[in-house]
Amino acid sequence: MAQIERARKEGSVDLSTAEDLSLAVMNLISLEEHFFFTAMKTGRDEYLDTSAEIRNMRKELLAELMPNHEGETWCASKHLLSSTMRLIEVANKLQSANKKKEALELFKKAYQVYAIFWALKLKLINSENIKTAATSSDRLEDLVTKLADCCQE
Repeated sequence: MAQIERARKEGSVDLSTAEDLSLAVMNLISLEEHFFFTAMKTGRDEYLDTSAEIRNMRKELLAELMPNHEGETWCASKHLLSSTMRLIEVANKLQSANKKKEALELFKKAYQVYAIFWALKLKLINSENIKTAATSSDRLEDLVTKLADCCQE
């Protein structure tokens, strides 16, 4: 943590672009799912072709985020981003239904999962110790807050 904080202060670490890219990957995963369900609901196979195009784009961009993956870290990162997106979407729906307490809990869980993604990406953890990271993610969340500042240019 100290090394990363020092690097951030020196300006040699800026994850704002990677943060934006991670959000794009989340949305591409969601689009893959939506085109799949649209194909199934409408019986129109061309939506599966669109889903495949989106999947290829998502794979390419995820490779930029996770260029040095090992073992299951590729899939884990994809599922961490996907879970983050889904938790945010459910929390937004709860908030719209004026269930603010439940929404806040899910927003917190989304951020916790997102922090685990960043710890995996930065190789602070590996796929084998994600469970431990999930139960003690406060430091990981602090890291994301400090490093992934989309407002830095």
